Amino acid sequence: MEETPVIPISISQEFVGTIVKVDNIGDPSKIVSNTLRLTRDTVNLNIAKNAVRVIEASEVFHNGIRFQTGAGGISLAVTKFLGERMKKRGIVGSFGMGGTTESMVKLLEEGIIHKILTVQAFDQYAIQSLLKDVNHIEIGAGFYANPHNRGTAVNLLDVVVLGATEIDVNFNVNVNTHSDGILQYPTGGHSDTAAGAKLTIITTPLIRGRIPVVVDDVIVVSTPGESVDVLVTDYGIAVNPRRQDLIAQLKAARVPLKTIEELRDLAYSITGRPRKPDFTDKIVALIEYRDGTLIDVLREVKPAR
Repeated sequence: MEETPVIPISISQEFVGTIVKVDNIGDPSKIVSNTLRLTRDTVNLNIAKNAVRVIEASEVFHNGIRFQTGAGGISLAVTKFLGERMKKRGIVGSFGMGGTTESMVKLLEEGIIHKILTVQAFDQYAIQSLLKDVNHIEIGAGFYANPHNRGTAVNLLDVVVLGATEIDVNFNVNVNTHSDGILQYPTGGHSDTAAGAKLTIITTPLIRGRIPVVVDDVIVVSTPGESVDVLVTDYGIAVNPRRQDLIAQLKAARVPLKTIEELRDLAYSITGRPRKPDFTDKIVALIEYRDGTLIDVLREVKPAR
């Protein structure tokens, strides 16, 4: 093994415990975590199939469809099932976009979509595709989602499929915390794509770890309900009342619907009504909307006694 030159760095000894020489830093073959694998859970697979059913019944399902489906387990299944339905119906998409994975690349390779726009690549297969395929195009975050860019890519989306840690009866979505109120996740492009797409679908189990996901009020608003069109759970599908056109389309396709209040009540009947965590007055996070507007704050959770 060729010796790597040592570059001297001035670091105080009090911060250094042990220096270890390794052959490689990290293993690219293990870059995909369990959260980025297509779900095998039958409940989540059914959620994905119902999300595709909603897309297929809507007016956005046409030649040239432009979509983003994400990299979580349910979203990867949506990508697979959507590709199958597009192939069967002879529909070719304009582009797929977002955090790109092997599932999206397969659609490009099979001619089901013309292009991929990649702002992040989540696995080795996607990276290799980006290197060799001229129809797989890398884009920057500014072109992807900058609201001050009139041609921003998220505004071209026909449909986006997103997740949620909580969603309330006003269709507000929380992706920053779980029910314990502790800050865990960044918002990412959630609010950008939700606002830009013609059809925004949230996919989530109704209950996660004996905790209801559909609630009266989310702990913190990451994406406002005005940008969310449909909630797909394992117990039913709810459409935002703002989208009467979409309700009519789904009813015409005989897609069974529930109100979001019915889903909340069903969740509470199984788990009981959850108690909100207690917060101090200390603000630990400011929740910004895509244009920089502050839409919510997250406060520090009081320590358990």
